Parts: sequence; structure tokens; C-alpha cells
Amino acid sequence: MRTCYSLSFLFWTCMLHVVHMTPSPKRTIKYSQNGRILVLSQDDGKTLHRSKRGWMWNQFFLLEEYTGSDTQYVGKLHTDQDKGDGNLKYILTGDGAGSLFIIDENTGDIHAAKKLDREEKSLYVLRAKAVDRKTGRQVEPESEFIIKIHDINDNEPKFTKDMYTASVPEMSGVGTSVIQVTATDADDANYGNSAKVVYSILQGQPYFSVDPETGIIKTALPDMSRENREQYQVVIQAKDMGGQMGGLSGTTTVNITLTDVNDNPPRFPQSTYQFSSPESASLGTPLGRIKANDLDVGENAATEYSISNGDGSDVFDIITDEDTQEGIITIKKQLDFENRMLYSLRVEAANTHPDPRFFHLGPFKDTALVKVSVEDVDEPPIFSRSSYIIEVDEDAKEGTIIGQVIAQDPDTTKNAIKYSVDRHTDLDRIFNIYSGNGSIFISKPLDREETPWHNITVIATEINNPKQSSQIPVFIRILDINDHAPEFAKYYETFVCENAKAGQLVQTVSAVDKDEPPRGHKFFFELVPEFAVHPNFSVVDNKDNTAGILTRRNGYSRSKMSTYLLPVLIFDNDYPIQSSTGTLTIRVCACDSRGNMQSCNAEALLLSAGLSTGALIAILLCIIILLVLVVLFAALKRQKKKEPLIISKDDVRDNIVTYNDEGGGEEDTQAFDIGTLRNPEAREESKMRRDVIPETIFQIRRTAPLWENIDVQDFIQRRLKENDLDPTAPPYDSLATYAYEGNDSIANSLSSLESLTMDGNQDYDYLSDWGPRFKKLADMYGGDDSDRD
Repeated sequence: MRTCYSLSFLFWTCMLHVVHMTPSPKRTIKYSQNGRILVLSQDDGKTLHRSKRGWMWNQFFLLEEYTGSDTQYVGKLHTDQDKGDGNLKYILTGDGAGSLFIIDENTGDIHAAKKLDREEKSLYVLRAKAVDRKTGRQVEPESEFIIKIHDINDNEPKFTKDMYTASVPEMSGVGTSVIQVTATDADDANYGNSAKVVYSILQGQPYFSVDPETGIIKTALPDMSRENREQYQVVIQAKDMGGQMGGLSGTTTVNITLTDVNDNPPRFPQSTYQFSSPESASLGTPLGRIKANDLDVGENAATEYSISNGDGSDVFDIITDEDTQEGIITIKKQLDFENRMLYSLRVEAANTHPDPRFFHLGPFKDTALVKVSVEDVDEPPIFSRSSYIIEVDEDAKEGTIIGQVIAQDPDTTKNAIKYSVDRHTDLDRIFNIYSGNGSIFISKPLDREETPWHNITVIATEINNPKQSSQIPVFIRILDINDHAPEFAKYYETFVCENAKAGQLVQTVSAVDKDEPPRGHKFFFELVPEFAVHPNFSVVDNKDNTAGILTRRNGYSRSKMSTYLLPVLIFDNDYPIQSSTGTLTIRVCACDSRGNMQSCNAEALLLSAGLSTGALIAILLCIIILLVLVVLFAALKRQKKKEPLIISKDDVRDNIVTYNDEGGGEEDTQAFDIGTLRNPEAREESKMRRDVIPETIFQIRRTAPLWENIDVQDFIQRRLKENDLDPTAPPYDSLATYAYEGNDSIANSLSSLESLTMDGNQDYDYLSDWGPRFKKLADMYGGDDSDRD
């Protein structure tokens, strides 16, 4: 609500005019009893004199927000030069002249033409002068004066925010500061009480209060609980005029939230909880959840669960779900129904961030009893160990029992157990097991050098319930026995120089053994008994598992003996002693004076045969040339093309086709029988191309027999179709020749080619009896003249 009022009086500031001692123009403001008059004067004399003046001023005061029907009168301009005859004209310039302020140019009266607002502009500076209407000359110098706008209470206080949001901890004491609100008034704070603001609370009592001068909101009640009420809405009023009647006011809303403190302990909603679990549950399996309710929120409601005591504290564990603040009971140790069927736990819930200020409210923790019952399930067999290690000598016989595994049913029924070997772990079936007692025995010979360890898996299965089974790893170590003889460590390339001296070291040899004796290897070297005294070389055992081969005489000849074979006996010292014979091949070579090999017996033999290096090269070149000729001949033979029988389309060769059936003429339907084309004895054969020499004998293509066809045209069409579909037929036109055209004609042959083979002249007189159609032939062959012709 906005309250308006008007000033009941005007306060004017007057200034007593002082006469200056300078000859410059003087500006004076004179007060007249009739009103506000601004008097303009000027002294042009050179002598000093004193002018009599009244009250002088240089500023006017004007009320803002004038609501009268007439224009508001401001004041009057007047000069001593004005005789009242209308010769002078008053002119006003400056802020708002002509628009806000107008002047009567004849009388000098100034009026405000519009309603003024001090909050927009509180001070106006104007200048006034008087001029002669006729000459336009100023009769007085321009004089400056001020119009001040007096404030009225036309603006209500306004808060910096329309709505405030604040918070205060619950359980705070009385007078705890919450928030400060601020309101401002646009009126003049230096003039009256228009801008003096006082704060008060309209809504929110008795919980909160506000300081009337500072606007600070404080708590008014002690121990306010967030759990009872969390949100409060407080309305604050700011009123000017020092809060007096008629002052303007504004309001704002403050939303206050009580923040949580840890003033509530956790509490279990029930004193006892019961859960159950099968004994086969794995470690870490959650059995259930319990929760202690805490009226606080956030960090103040954080709860930690623990097992304080009970007979299952070592079997179960409890963890806290940080999201739901629940305690999750889990299995820490494997359950066994046969061992124990019921457990009791004492679970405690406590705040993790207690506030010492509220310890007097009681302990910030609570306890509950948790009972867990174990359910019986059919369990698989359990082995007496987690794994087995068995050792056996590698010379153990087949069928030897090397160890035993034991498993039993943990259930009260104690079902019988049978044992088996997982064959995926023993593909060679080296081991087996007695299904009744779990004894493991050998099925095949062992060899430590091939496989020193065998890792097999044994399965124990309940006989009454085959689904219940378990398995255990069995590690079988094969113990070594001395069953391998030592042998040379590698193949030695040994040579002796022709100029070697007696006792010279030729080669140092060492040995290896696949066995691994516990005290390590110890090898001995010597010549075989039948070569105990060797005329050429000797063996010296170095006692460090090596031996040296020494020469026994001076000089060796390649021409007499180019290679020596030296058998060396190697044996170990383990039980039983194993030995072997290794043969060294010692070649005789030519060496320089320092014993460096230059050439050995292979080249020497060639040289002794009279073949020089040049001869060997010549022989090698001849062999290469011969091989090249053979390759070229084979290549030419492969690339040789087979020429076709018909070289070009112009090369047409005559073929004599013999027909055994000549018929009896065009009208002879009795002599020629088309049925003769149906020859039951004919066989279809695949014909080769006759235009080229055949390269490959194609597989004979069998076709359907045609002797049941009664139509020659159909026979020919079928033949054409077969050639078209034949994959071995050439891609160009060729002549297909058919050798069969029917049985012999009853008229026999008319050819004269066979007449040369007859003993006498053939009689053709019978041609005359055949009718007029054979008359020509009868004339040609029937008479002697024709023969002569």
C-alpha cells in the first residue's frame, strides 16, 4: 500500500545581499512581500555607492509529484530596469526551460508545466535574462539560479530479492542468525523519514524473529527438530517513515530449511532376525539383510554393522551397503549341516559420525539377535586331501599299486563311493584305479626320461546318486633308475696330422646320460677290451667326465690308411652300471708345421688317381652340357605340335563310301526293306575325330541302342543331337561318318569293281527282265558291244 502526503509548509533559504566593491555588474536576488521574486540589477557607475536591497536568494524549491489542477508556481524574475511599461522581455534557459519550466516573458513569472519526480532528477540549473524588446539588447547580465525538487514519500521500500533461501542447523539455540534481508527506499534519505526503513516479521512466528534495523533473521525457539518439521516460510516487511502510520511498505519471503544434525541414534525395528542357508552355499554368499533405522539423513545416518558376539562370529560376516545403509550377512566359513545346524549372532549397528553435543541423548548404537539355520543338502564326496603326490620307480612292473586316494560321503547317509580316472588326463591309459577302494596301479611301462611327471585326475562318485561327484588331482612322480648307458655328447669330427708326434692330443671327448643319479654323473672312458693295447691311439680318462685321445706313434700316412676307427668304452658308476661303445672316426690330414689342417684324405685319394683340379672341372662341365642337351630335347619333344589330317579347308580328299544295299530302284518297294536298318547285332561305338591325330584315348561313351528305331530320320536326328552334346566333339564343323547303313541287298551289288576277281564273264542278261528302268544298264552290260566299248 502506498501512502502519499503533502508538505504543510515551505522552507525558504534567503541570503542577505552584500555590496561588492568592484565596478563589475552585480546580480541580486530580492525578496518581495508579494511572492518569490528574482531581482536582476546592474551598476555601471565608476564611483562606489550602496544600493538598498531586500531579502536576496538564488534558489527555488518545488514539490515533486504535484497533483493540482493548475500549473505549479515556481517564482518570479524581476529587474530594476523594468518600469512596467512592457518594454522588457524575460527569457529563461537551462535545464527543462520551455518544456518543464515556462516563463511569462512580460511579468517574469515561472511555472512548472509538468509533474516532476525527484527520483528522476532532483536539481535543475536555469539561467535568466531580461532584454529590451525594441533593441534586443540585454538590460541585465544573464543570472543563474537553481530549482530544487523537494522529496515526498512516494516510493515504498524494495528488497534486493523477491525470495530468499536460507538454512539453519536443527537444535540451534535461540538467537542463532539465519540470514540478513535488505530493503532500499528510493526517496531522499536526507529529507525527513521517507527513506528510513524498519523491518518486521509478518509470518514465521514464533519460530523466527527479525532485527528491525539490520534485517537479520534469527531463531526464536530452542531445539527445533528437523525430524518434526523441516521447511519454514517466513514473510518479512520493510516499512519507511520509521515504521510510522502512513509509511509505505514492501515484503519478501524467506524459505528456511532446518539442516540435519546427528541427534538420533540408529534403532532396529525388531529385536530378532532369522535366516536359513543350505550347507552347500559358497563362501561370500549373502544370507539376508537387516537395517537399523536412523531418523537422520545423509552422513548423519551412516551406520556401520558388526558382529559383537555369538557362536557364529567366526562363520559369518556382516558388511554395510553404503547405498541403502543395510547390513548384509554373508558366509565366511563353509557350513556343515552334520557339524552344526543352528547359529546365533549378536549384530550391532552404530553411527559412524556421532556428534558429541548430543551424547546426552543416549548411546548412538543398537543391537539385535540374528539366528541362522543350516539346511541339509546331498553333498558330493570329499577326499581326505586337497591333492595327492605319489612317487614310483620307473622300472615298476605293470599292475603294481603305487598309491591310494580316499573319499567319503559327508552326508549322514554315508553312500558308497566308486573311483575312476578322468581319461582326458591320462590319454595313454598308463594308470588305472580300483573302483572300490581307490588304489591306483600301473597299466603300462613307465619311462622317466620320456615323461618325468604324470598329472591325472581321480573322480569319486556316489553309487546311489551319480550326479554327486568330485575330483582330485593326483601328481605322480617317476623316480629315476639307471637304465640308460652314457654316450658321446656329440658327433666328433676328429683328424690327425701326418706329421703328428707320439703322445699328441687329438681330441677331447665328453659323455651325456639321460639318467639323473642323485649324486650326479660320473663317467669313465677306456678302450674296448679287444683294443686294450692299440698301436695307433690311446684313451686317457681325465677324471672329470672327459677323456683325451692321444697318438701312440710318430707320423701317419694317408696313402696307407686315410681313416682310423677307434672304439671307446663309456660307462657310469651308478647301479646297475651301464656302458656303451662309441666309435671315433679319425681322418689323416695334411697339416702345416703348426698343426693346422690343410687337406684331408678325400682330395689326397683323388690326387693319387692322377686327376688334377683342371680335369675335375672339365668332367663337371661335360656332365652339365649333357644334362642341358637332355633337358632341351625333352622340352622340344613336349612342345612339338600334332598336325591335323586336314590342313586347310581347301584340302578336300576323296573318300570311297561302300554301300552294300543298292535297292531295286525308285519304285521298287519290294526289293528294299527299311527294316534292314534295324540291326539287332549292331553296337554303338564312339567315333574319334578324323581330322586330327588323336592325342588321348577318350573313355568310350555308351549310348542307348538304336535298333528299335523304325524311322531313319529319327535315327539321324538322334545322332546329330548326340554329337552336339558330346563334350569331346570339336568346336567346329566336322564330318560324322556312320559305317552302318543296313543289311546286304537281295539284289546284290551292281558294282563292276568285283568283276576282276571272277573267273569268267558275268552274265547280265537278267537285267532285261527287270523292266524299262533297267534297260540302260542291260544295254551297257548285256551285250558284247557294250563290253568292247
